Amino acid sequence: MQFIKKITSKELFKVTSLNSISVLIKIGVGFVSSKIIAVFIGPSGMAIVGNFRNFITSIESISTLGLQNGIVKYVAEFEEEQLRLKKTISTIVFCLLIATFLVSIILLLFSDFLNSMVFGASNEYQTIFKILAFCLPWYIASLVITAILNGFGAFKKVITISIIGNVIGLLLTIILITNFKIFGALLAMVLAPTLLFLVSFLYSNRKIKIISFNKEFIDFKIIKNLSEYSLMALVSAIIGPFVYLMIRNHIINTIGINEAGYWEGLSRIASYYFVFLSTIIGLYYLPKMAKAKLNKESNHLIWSYYRNILPIFMFGLLMIYALKDYIIPLIFTKEFLPIKELMFWQLLGDVFKAISLILGYQFFAKKLTLAFIISEAFSLFVLYFSSIYFINHYNIKGVVIAHCFTFFVYCLVLFIYFRKKVFTLR
Repeated sequence: MQFIKKITSKELFKVTSLNSISVLIKIGVGFVSSKIIAVFIGPSGMAIVGNFRNFITSIESISTLGLQNGIVKYVAEFEEEQLRLKKTISTIVFCLLIATFLVSIILLLFSDFLNSMVFGASNEYQTIFKILAFCLPWYIASLVITAILNGFGAFKKVITISIIGNVIGLLLTIILITNFKIFGALLAMVLAPTLLFLVSFLYSNRKIKIISFNKEFIDFKIIKNLSEYSLMALVSAIIGPFVYLMIRNHIINTIGINEAGYWEGLSRIASYYFVFLSTIIGLYYLPKMAKAKLNKESNHLIWSYYRNILPIFMFGLLMIYALKDYIIPLIFTKEFLPIKELMFWQLLGDVFKAISLILGYQFFAKKLTLAFIISEAFSLFVLYFSSIYFINHYNIKGVVIAHCFTFFVYCLVLFIYFRKKVFTLR
């Protein structure tokens, strides 16, 4: 009993337990959303939704200037230095307002071009980009508030916001897809995050009072220090989704749009279980890694993740693979059963991705800008060219073989680079 009490009293256990509830709800919501998409728009619609998902990821990072993780780091680091904290956060938010305004203008003016780039000239979804232009500022505001709460260690509030946001997203998805099919699916992706602003604002309480737009609290010298975070995130935001768009378009052009939909369906499944890891690292590990001064402290955090979190994750993947014949029709429809032929390589690649994930966050925690850019560009280079090669030789299975190969190589590179933080005892 003492052993159980000791485990359950640990902060990591408490955060993991709360997060698990949030993740289960998010996965449940994702399953229902995927089922609605599969039934009403099928594999071809899934491929179109996948392209827009990549685009929104890119827009989100560009609009936040890649400073979301920077906000978490500096709130955690300067929590006891109120003046320094207020100047830093106020300056960041002021810059985000400018960036979001510019991105919204671009979305409005170039909606035709963006439609052709993301969906192809044969589809006409220009209106979606115009709606996104008006919704984007509120979405970015919700991300900023959540990052501030995260930095303060308000785990319960962050997780509660996530749960409510997922429920809102599900309701919108059901209503809009059943009425407007593909257009409804795209519209739900735009509106759901926007409505999250109201929820995050209500839960922020006094925390956002650290934001002030008085001249004395706006210091552009701070941006110079934060520019490295910006650069890191923007590299991922611009290159990453663009690479996935090119790969998906290559599949559509060489194999077929349904096959691209199968890959997107598999990616959706993967996104559900990676929510568990990314939120645990973002909520618990990132703030602590930012504060860690010694290699010994970083080592302890990394191995805590490998001992406590990774085994649970790997067991989950094993169960997914064992039950794939039941899971795929449950989440989607029987039309998506070809996904099971892709799952082995996807899940194996996801093991390597999970191993490397905690090490990848070290780039943000320690602001290792150049190393991050080189590693990110290298991994995306390997992913794109290995995907083209394997797709040409193994058809759609090639894209998941490339995924596995890429993260195996990336994992090795990160272990070599962070060998002192991983293996040092000092």
